[in-house]
Amino acid sequence: MTVTPPRTPQAPGRGTDWAAVPAARAAAKALDGTDLAAVTRKFLAKATLITASLSVAGALLGLVRDQTLAQFFGAGSETDAFLVAWTVPEFAATLLIEDGLAFALIPAFSFALVRRAQGASGDPVRSLVASTLPRLSLCFVAVSALIIGVAPYLVEALAPGLPDPRLAADCTRLTATCVLSFGLAGYCSAALRAHRRFLPPATIYVAYNVGIIATMFLLGGRWGVRSAAAGVAVGGCLMVAAQLPPLWRQLRSHPAASSGVRVEAPPKNLALISAVLVFAMCRQSQVLIERFLASALPAGTISHLNYAQKVAQIPMTLSLMLCTVTFPVVAQALADGDTERARARVERDLALASCMVLVGAATVIACAPQIIAILFQRGAFTAQDTVVTAGVMRVYALGLLGQTLVGVLIRSYFSAGRPTWYPTGAMAAGVAATFWIGQATVNSWGVSGIAAANAVGITVTAALLLLGSWGVSGVAAANAVGITVTTALLLVGPPDKTKGQDGARTVGGTLGPRAPSTVAAPTQPVASRGPAARYGSSRVPIRSRQVLSELSRPVLAAGVATAAGAFAASGPESQVMGLAVGCVTVGTVFLVLGRALGAQGCTSALHSVRTVTRRLRHGRSS
Repeated sequence: MTVTPPRTPQAPGRGTDWAAVPAARAAAKALDGTDLAAVTRKFLAKATLITASLSVAGALLGLVRDQTLAQFFGAGSETDAFLVAWTVPEFAATLLIEDGLAFALIPAFSFALVRRAQGASGDPVRSLVASTLPRLSLCFVAVSALIIGVAPYLVEALAPGLPDPRLAADCTRLTATCVLSFGLAGYCSAALRAHRRFLPPATIYVAYNVGIIATMFLLGGRWGVRSAAAGVAVGGCLMVAAQLPPLWRQLRSHPAASSGVRVEAPPKNLALISAVLVFAMCRQSQVLIERFLASALPAGTISHLNYAQKVAQIPMTLSLMLCTVTFPVVAQALADGDTERARARVERDLALASCMVLVGAATVIACAPQIIAILFQRGAFTAQDTVVTAGVMRVYALGLLGQTLVGVLIRSYFSAGRPTWYPTGAMAAGVAATFWIGQATVNSWGVSGIAAANAVGITVTAALLLLGSWGVSGVAAANAVGITVTTALLLVGPPDKTKGQDGARTVGGTLGPRAPSTVAAPTQPVASRGPAARYGSSRVPIRSRQVLSELSRPVLAAGVATAAGAFAASGPESQVMGLAVGCVTVGTVFLVLGRALGAQGCTSALHSVRTVTRRLRHGRSS
């Protein structure tokens, strides 16, 4: 099944998505039969539903993968060795599939599709593939070979006290192959999403986890935990195999045009790729900071933090599924010079994603003990572990809105395909806040201090990105705030902590990220259309005041729903019944109060649900 946008646009006058557009859109129909601009709510709802459903399936298979790993190899030194090697695919997925590379490639493919629609000679999409894929593939191979060569030193740097570093190095060499496979998978995903083909990219984590699980079952008896690392290599190949055939068909389905129309090409440099990769690495460094801070705490602390994060991040992950679908829409609108349509789309995404993550965060906070008890309280996971993990999860959930805002806003900065270092500066300020606040609170608040530092740090980044989208005055204000916060954090520094009485390492000042002393402001957007608008704007201009005003409504609804849900969930003695009552209470109170306050995201969510329901009912009846 392929998810494609409808080819018959609605009548004009139904929202900003149907504003007057350049003549290139008419050419799009004439050349390849696909209207790049005609994206209806039905299409977005259907594509989001399919993407979210397959993402949930991949997450469930990831849980099965973790359970299989625990069943086969327990929680001993072998598993520790594999988890150190797991750092490679963990970083590679963020940099090459989820965030980094997609931010550079989707706008590039979107612009190539617009050039094709304008009648450029040849095929701009094939030309883009021919000019970028071989070079990127060589880079992926080189990095994989480098990691394989320095695997022992990498293991020593990541886990200097590991009991079996040789086993970890072997696993790292096997997982290093994922740099090539993840890079190719991310490239295929970006190209297919730019073409509005969302089904194959949504299946990659299903294929990935199936590969790991199958390899452990086949080779676990002979290879031990190395079979899990080999499964990473196999799963990476399956990710590519799931997307290559549809991408090949997509590239071959459009013959090269012989028109002599000259279309201005975008500027070509490595600045954009560098900017997005550095931003993604900076954001991913929060994981290393949290593990570094937690390593000085008692045994089990990292596990509590890990379980809390995995559960709490589910609402954020689901809320960003919409942005996965709409990112190519925004990129193509900017490539077409239609900044107004791009702005309206991003603001609607902010409203809807915020409502989704807030109702999820309210549920997580209200029902945290019930959720953790049902999922984990068995075997060696005691009731005390449930209490600690639930408390950490509640604190961590306070940063979910910031996580979602960063995920939505960062796409508005990079969707124009223009390099900008402002998001990296904003992320660096947030990472600095996470590190220094964590160092100041970890010894007194323990793991809850780490979770609180994470929530504050990501909220700082979200605030700076939102300010940076607010025209010239917003950029100036964001620069001033970012420089002030970063400078203050760097100057104050953490408390002086050395070794404890037992000789164990306590948190010191050895890992702090160095935030830039200045934050580059994004280029002032150009409101007009044409080449100047296409190449002169590095972000989507967001009406930050209206966005903040809109956000205050679901935030208020979420606060009331959290209190009501916690009270309702504490009544039943059964954990399952308590969770069910709490979830129903949170959802009902949030929806009723959100609609009463006029929250746009609640209305959009209900409309999307009705749309999908009608389509599914129509499909069954036909």
